[in-house]
Amino acid sequence: MGDLSRLLSPRRIAVVGGGAWCENVIAQCRRIGFEGALWPVHPRRPEVGGLPAKACVADLPDAPDAAFVGVNRAASIDVVADLAARGAGGAVCFASGFAEHGDGARHQAALVRAAGAMPILGPNCYGFLNLLDGAALWPDHHGAVRVPRGVAIVTQSSNIAINLTMQRRGLPLAYVVTAGNQAQTDLTQIGAALLADDRVTALGLHIEGIDGPAGLEALAHTSRSCGKPIVAIKLGRSEAARAATLSHTASLAGSRAGSDALFARLGIAQVTSLSAFLETLKLLHHVGPLATHRIASMSCSGGEAGLVADAAAARGLAFPDLTAGQQEALRTVLGPDAALTNPLDYNTRIWGDRAAMAETFAAMLAGDVSIGTVILDFPRKDRCSAPLWDVVVDAAAEAQARTGKPIAILSSLTDTLDETMAERIAERGLVPLCGLEEGLEAIAAATQAVSLNRTPAPVLPPRPPSDAVTLSEAKAKALLSEKGLRVPHAATADGAEEAARVAAAIGFPVALKGLGFAHKTEARAVRLALDTPSAVRDAADACPTESFLVEEMIGDGLAELLIGVLLDPAHGYVLTIAAGGTLTELLQDRRSLLLPVTRAEVDAALSELRVARLLDGWRGAPPASRAAIIDAVMAVQDFVIAHHGQVAEVEINPLICRATDAIAVDALISMEDRS
Repeated sequence: MGDLSRLLSPRRIAVVGGGAWCENVIAQCRRIGFEGALWPVHPRRPEVGGLPAKACVADLPDAPDAAFVGVNRAASIDVVADLAARGAGGAVCFASGFAEHGDGARHQAALVRAAGAMPILGPNCYGFLNLLDGAALWPDHHGAVRVPRGVAIVTQSSNIAINLTMQRRGLPLAYVVTAGNQAQTDLTQIGAALLADDRVTALGLHIEGIDGPAGLEALAHTSRSCGKPIVAIKLGRSEAARAATLSHTASLAGSRAGSDALFARLGIAQVTSLSAFLETLKLLHHVGPLATHRIASMSCSGGEAGLVADAAAARGLAFPDLTAGQQEALRTVLGPDAALTNPLDYNTRIWGDRAAMAETFAAMLAGDVSIGTVILDFPRKDRCSAPLWDVVVDAAAEAQARTGKPIAILSSLTDTLDETMAERIAERGLVPLCGLEEGLEAIAAATQAVSLNRTPAPVLPPRPPSDAVTLSEAKAKALLSEKGLRVPHAATADGAEEAARVAAAIGFPVALKGLGFAHKTEARAVRLALDTPSAVRDAADACPTESFLVEEMIGDGLAELLIGVLLDPAHGYVLTIAAGGTLTELLQDRRSLLLPVTRAEVDAALSELRVARLLDGWRGAPPASRAAIIDAVMAVQDFVIAHHGQVAEVEINPLICRATDAIAVDALISMEDRS
């Protein structure tokens, strides 16, 4: 792929084709105020969109910087070849029927060959809007306007791109770019080119799917280098997550674990809705990433304070207790009867008093918070006159100036903060956030955004094995123990009599496991705490197999964990650390990371589990050995790295966590067996 700068910031635009879509491109360029050369191309029509047309690309007076190719699938390939030969800066390929269509893959490959080094967007895409320079290679309506600076959005969906331009939230859009099929140029390459523009403040990605982690890693590096954060909304489910059914790890790693872990590792904020996507971009545009999840909230209603508290808690935001100094300052303004808490209900007693409000807001920001939120819903302009609401904005601006900490004016409803007011709030240096739920999600997302002081290690690239098989538990444990994993003393046996003899040699009590079952408990192929030879024989006779693993019985467990690694072809090797044992899927208590991990990252993930209280000592019990648990995780990682390209999945469940050690009493490995 070549340089995208000519394509995205063109001075000369060619529009190839004569249908309504092409006429719309010309109309949108005029509407947005494009001041460069605009050249229609059509073999038969003398004019298109009111402009004189050239018969072919070769007849153009100069090489265009950008071309909108609005002809059919077959003709698009020839036109792209002509543009590349003419030295064009790039092209938007509008036509569909390429790789997204049953027989279109070969046509898409031919299109890429025709382009050569010339960048192309699409095919099957609408193109882009450059609202900074005024260029619209865009064949439809849009709601965007020219801005001097703003955020850039890249999406794989042209229809969603249209919808995003219709926002009325006061978000300045610098670029909106559609990627379509990404035949040659993918959304990460587009994103990197947009971040290079000094007028772009943040980047938003709407992602339907990715082929692997390398592109996002490179984009995240660019983001860190230029200090511009990224927020993503990710759709779709990885094929690995849908197909894998053998283990608990597969169900836990599930649809989003890989992408969530990748974005968290790279410092790319994630949101769950288009509304939160826009609000997060707005916050990042005005303020940038937030250092902590601690916030202050101010409203004149106890009901609003309660709504904020609940919604914020659900998103991991925290309200620090007020210090003695804050309480003293607030008491002076609000009087002796005010309930001084965070979130604060400052009551209507100071409503309309700018000085008192400014003092109140400044006192709330004096604590250890990264941002303050003033809850404010504006009355309808067509039915109400509300000058006192402007006083709240004035007071917030004064408090922000005094404290140096950002303040967001947060409406509880999207209906009660219109575009005009949002723009006025932004002009005062405040952040207008529309809607309580999406606004608080935006604040939470801004705490996930890029850290300039952190450069993560490259993700272990996914390498699917050619033919993975599930190894026996005995072999799986033997392989993992070579990397330092602690496993019970054990031996295999054929038949009930041999199982009894092996058990006696190991020492009672023992566990008896039937071999050949992915889920032994469900198959009734596990018997525990057998303490005599006859008990072992009876258990073996009742088991639906003749092959057994006999192990020493591991007791005194303080907690049980699952440690699993699942190959996700789109994102890498997903490490899952979860509550283990028979309740794994019921509890759904898990954290996911991508390999490779550090001991510190594993320790932090353990602390985030709900069962961390068991690990730390619960109701007088001693704590489990964190070091031993982390050793077990690192042993699994060492095994996966040593057999990179062979391993599809590894699972330890449960890992019995004790005060002095951590022992894997069950293990599963799915890998290419080269023995």
